[in-house]
Amino acid sequence: MSKKNKDNKKAEKPVEEPQVEQAVEQEQTEAQETPQEEAQAEVTIEQLQQQLEAQQKEYLLLMAEFDNFRRRTLKEKQELIKNASEKAMVELLPVVDDFERALDAMSKSGDVDALAEGVNLIYTKMVKYLEQQGVKPIESTGKDFDPDLFDAITTFPAPDESMRGKVVDTTTKGYMINDKVLRHAQVVVGQ
Repeated sequence: MSKKNKDNKKAEKPVEEPQVEQAVEQEQTEAQETPQEEAQAEVTIEQLQQQLEAQQKEYLLLMAEFDNFRRRTLKEKQELIKNASEKAMVELLPVVDDFERALDAMSKSGDVDALAEGVNLIYTKMVKYLEQQGVKPIESTGKDFDPDLFDAITTFPAPDESMRGKVVDTTTKGYMINDKVLRHAQVVVGQ
């Protein structure tokens, strides 16, 4: 080794000793701080675990609450569907009563005009009830054939050129409820 290198090593050596001493002091300081930091870390971990447990309990409670809500609404929906027609049936019972009276009167009476008038009154009552419920007949005879409203059961030669593609006859009347087809009209279409 050259003389310069030896001098450099000697010069470096005293510099290294204070660094080692500082490192040892720093480790001792850290060692003294570590129990305090560990205690704080344990407290923080404990707090986080308590928060986690509280949130898990809250989550389970909300899930149970939601499940109960879902079951309750499903049950209410099923009951609503089951009993939806109850009101309609109750309001149809007077019409059934009128038909029973008419049938009873037919067996006892020979007056055809009175019987026809009674049946006509029952029919009018029934049509009025249907209108109150939003049910309306579909006008079909003489109208252009519309597959959304009509079921063509057959075609028939049109009596004149203007009736081609139009409804010539209606075999079964169709009905709509609140602008939705309840039953398609069965019709004969001119060809």
